[in-house]
Amino acid sequence: MPLHTIPQPILDALDRADASWRPILEAGLQAVAAADPAYLAGLAVDDYLPTGGRIFAAFAQPLERVRHVLVGEGPYPRAESATGVCFMDGAVGELWSETGLSKPVNRATSLRNFMKMLLVADGRLQADDTGGAALAPIAKSARIDGSIQTLAQLQDNLHAEGFLLLNAALVFRKHVAPVVDARGWLPFLRTVLAALAERPEPPTLVLWGKIAEQLAKLPETARLPQIQAEHPYNLSFIRHTGMQALFGPMKLLRMR
Repeated sequence: MPLHTIPQPILDALDRADASWRPILEAGLQAVAAADPAYLAGLAVDDYLPTGGRIFAAFAQPLERVRHVLVGEGPYPRAESATGVCFMDGAVGELWSETGLSKPVNRATSLRNFMKMLLVADGRLQADDTGGAALAPIAKSARIDGSIQTLAQLQDNLHAEGFLLLNAALVFRKHVAPVVDARGWLPFLRTVLAALAERPEPPTLVLWGKIAEQLAKLPETARLPQIQAEHPYNLSFIRHTGMQALFGPMKLLRMR
């Protein structure tokens, strides 16, 4: 198969990935170009999120440490929020306030519901009572009891548990439907998943939302243990027993 020319801005973005991923990511880009030669060329001259060459920021997690692959839908549609890492809203700093979750967390619906699910799994919150009145004493305690305080610390804890935090679509463009960009990146994801499936202990695939769930049908994921859930922007996610069982023992809201 002939090699395709990958636009330099896209290649430069690979520098944010750990070196262990470089051959796999380059092969993934070749697969994208082979499937649609115009896709990456068009993307390189377009406006998209995340900015700052952070398309591959999720791959800062070294390949050998990956034990779980969390796949969301796509980057947040706001420049300050899109980080290139699934679910990590760059606009969020502090997690707690005096009255419950911080305002930035409450604005980030998916993150808010994820934190509530973690609190339910941890036995600190009741699934049928997750409002402000129930959260206030938890937040007050969290600020002094050894709980994490920032989203960066939550990301660190997820990384420590071996999570690769991916999106099904690596970019967001206002004028392009997310499902279209997800289709464009599918050959890339297939290459990444095939490489992970070849590891001696293949990681568990955690799929959130309808776009991500399409990956379950791929032959590359047949060897990967899988667990699926609705996207966390759905309130029902808080009650998802499978997610509680997966994340609860990790104690992600505790300082390491």
